[in-house]
Amino acid sequence: MTLIEIASLFEARKLSVIEATGLDKDALHIYFGMTLFLAVRLAWRGRGGWIAAWLAVFAMACGGELLDLTAEYSNATIQPDAEHWHDIWNTIFWPTVLLFAGRWLQPPEPAAPSDGLAYSGEYAERRLEQA
Repeated sequence: MTLIEIASLFEARKLSVIEATGLDKDALHIYFGMTLFLAVRLAWRGRGGWIAAWLAVFAMACGGELLDLTAEYSNATIQPDAEHWHDIWNTIFWPTVLLFAGRWLQPPEPAAPSDGLAYSGEYAERRLEQA
């Protein structure tokens, strides 16, 4: 399957989603960006999950616009560059806000034991009250 065929299929699917949901194109970008961000963030809860989720959304936005450009070139209906940047911005705006706010949204790391005992080895099987 060539890139032009993939772009045409992508364009057809996007139009069918727009017709089925009744959303305009800008709202669709926002919903898909937030859905992907939350899905990746829920799957990757560890360190670096916020960055990975944002990068996934950014890659999706750029890939979608690449497919849009390819479809436009094949149909000779090229949109101005500002339209494409607008779509990318719509897709990554709220994930970017969550990326920067993520530091305060994540629960703090549990503190290390303050009594100096390492809870491994012989203490690993004991309860904290017995150590």
